[in-house]
Amino acid sequence: MSYGSFPPEPGRRRGTLAIVLVALIPTCFVGWLLWSSLGGSKDDGAGGAGGMGGPTTSSTSSPPPPSSGTSAPPAPSASSGEPGKPGKPGAPGKPLEGKVVVIDPGHNPHNRDHPSRIARLVDIGTEKKECDTTGTATNSGYPEASFTLDVARRARTLLEARGATVRFTQDGDRPYGPCVDERAEIGNKAHADAVVSVHADGAAAGERGFHVILPKSVRGGGADTSAITAPSRRLGERLRGDFAKATGSEPAQYIGDGSGLDVRGDLGGLNLSTVPKVFIECGNMRDSQDAAELTDTAWRERAARGIAQGITDFLNE
Repeated sequence: MSYGSFPPEPGRRRGTLAIVLVALIPTCFVGWLLWSSLGGSKDDGAGGAGGMGGPTTSSTSSPPPPSSGTSAPPAPSASSGEPGKPGKPGAPGKPLEGKVVVIDPGHNPHNRDHPSRIARLVDIGTEKKECDTTGTATNSGYPEASFTLDVARRARTLLEARGATVRFTQDGDRPYGPCVDERAEIGNKAHADAVVSVHADGAAAGERGFHVILPKSVRGGGADTSAITAPSRRLGERLRGDFAKATGSEPAQYIGDGSGLDVRGDLGGLNLSTVPKVFIECGNMRDSQDAAELTDTAWRERAARGIAQGITDFLNE
């Protein structure tokens, strides 16, 4: 008979197994935690949910892109922001917003058809003068009245683009006139911030250049310019500078001592005005060199630009 091992008794075998299990369970649990924390459960793109290819959710995944039926919020536009914010400029300002400008195109293209009506006398405060005249013309027959309307309309376009309310004394839409006293009254009733009467001179050949006519301080009858002489001078000075810059023209040497400014007390359009007002004689229609400019479309556009800028600078002082 042998002295080898004997099989353990049943009670001892169950006790030993329990001890082994108790020792292994904590070890296995710690190992599972380590494996999980190292990414053992991260989706690897092969499908999750038991390998069935269903959708997976994870706190580390990126949000899905918008579907074809849903638009992403538009990126801010550089031109749609509020004024003053970087990268979002507002609409350009209108420097003449709220201002009223009256432009008086000298004469009327139809005056020549009504000689007796425009020849009647009207009161200009200090005396009586003709209602209006036909104006002058170039040697080739281009009328001053056509010139003044063209420049005035161009200036109106520029001024309205800057926000001004622009009114005309006439737009070629009247049978004649208006008379000089009514021209002044139109500016007064409009409570204009500035009035400019556009003309071209009819001086002797060889005399060149432009000049601005300012109201003299007069009082008599219905005339009293004492309140407007100072602001009218400032308006005239602005016009003189900006017109010369825009057109390249020189102030006339034959009038106003070459200063480009002439003061007069015999014009009803100035005498009867109660708002700042000046006349501008844009050049001499009877001089061939000036006439070449006055009849040129591009030059008239520059003239309008100079007038509009002079008004703008005056109103923004």
